[in-house]
Amino acid sequence: MEESYPQLTEAGVAKNDKKTFKESGISAEKIAKKSKKANKIARKKQNIGRSSKKNVIFTTIGVLGILGGIGCALVPFLLPQETLTDIDFPKLPSDSEDVNSKYSNLTGLPLADGVAQDAPTYCIQTPNGTDGARPQAGLTQAGVVFEAIAEAGITRFAAIYQQPTSAVIGPIRSLRIYYLEWDTPFDCTIVHAGGADDALAAVSNGGYKDLSEDYSYMYRGTNSARLWNNLFTTSANLARFSSEHGYTTSNINGFARMTPEESKHDLIDRNVAEKLVITEPATKNTSEVSPQVTQIALNFGSFASFNVVYNYNTENNTYKRSYGNGAPHEVYSCPDGDLGEINPENTCNLVQMAPAVVVALVVPEHKASDNYHEDISVLGSGDAYIFQNGYSVKGKWSKGTDAEQIKFFDEDGKELKLATGQTFVSAVPNYGSVEY
Repeated sequence: MEESYPQLTEAGVAKNDKKTFKESGISAEKIAKKSKKANKIARKKQNIGRSSKKNVIFTTIGVLGILGGIGCALVPFLLPQETLTDIDFPKLPSDSEDVNSKYSNLTGLPLADGVAQDAPTYCIQTPNGTDGARPQAGLTQAGVVFEAIAEAGITRFAAIYQQPTSAVIGPIRSLRIYYLEWDTPFDCTIVHAGGADDALAAVSNGGYKDLSEDYSYMYRGTNSARLWNNLFTTSANLARFSSEHGYTTSNINGFARMTPEESKHDLIDRNVAEKLVITEPATKNTSEVSPQVTQIALNFGSFASFNVVYNYNTENNTYKRSYGNGAPHEVYSCPDGDLGEINPENTCNLVQMAPAVVVALVVPEHKASDNYHEDISVLGSGDAYIFQNGYSVKGKWSKGTDAEQIKFFDEDGKELKLATGQTFVSAVPNYGSVEY
């Protein structure tokens, strides 16, 4: 056992204590020397204890750091790869936020600088025949495009624009009553070149804003290949027409839309569900778990050149549009501004149509009494197929009156909102088909 000595030095020993040390046979110098040694050993033990505690702390921190690093390294392998490259997890609007002032009632997208929510809209009758109508011009700027058979299996568009900027828009063709019924909720100027008798009577008696083949605001192109499909207008002419007739606003009753933030969240959720192969209970809304749809085929009848195929583009979340015969649906994308009366072939660039949302309405349809034009039932309800954010929903459409907008419902009767962006709505006859 080690001896224990008081912490003393010879200098610190009182004179009257030296006698005691001397009598015991131990000198004060020896006592001091042994005290120094004992104190040195004690300090060394204390330092070792402190060092051990520090080592434990630093070791613990190091282990936690290593584990954290491993966790971060594993995250890219645990989450779906496509969802990691461009996710900023956008903030959803609060209940108190006035989203109506931010987004277009036509597309659901943020309004462009200087564009008011009630800016004038135009519903332009646009042909799609193989007799010179293609490629159309300016169609990429339409927020909503209705597609239906006009006659003899040939489809035609009612393209709806809000404050367009394209230097060329068209061609422009005649109006049908069912296009007018789809146009009505958008409070637009009806832009056409004549039309069926019932459609013209409805426009005349219904108080519509009407622009029909007026060369003060339209012109004929000089490309002979277009034949009779050579009537065009410009964004400047449309704006001038509205200004000169006092049509300075439009009260758009648009589709029920997600906000851009909701649409982004919906896209992320769908991709995650697709990658993780999530199976929901049978009682869950089946639209929430439908698998990704990469191709859609809409068949209007027996003419492949008027049938449509959409291929989903995962990179930009759009549907590239082609005709049933394999040809891409290309249109002229024209410069902005007033370039005068020009041929789009001379100034504009060809691009493929690629809407963000595709809707197929199955409608009651048959030949009209002249056995040439179509008779399509727009009011009522029927099957609907909604394709957006890469997935599909089979449900129902409903429209009560001309002024009411079409509503969409899933199979459980829950109303659906459309994603943001350009939307193609195709009226597929009940003798046609929707395949995906």
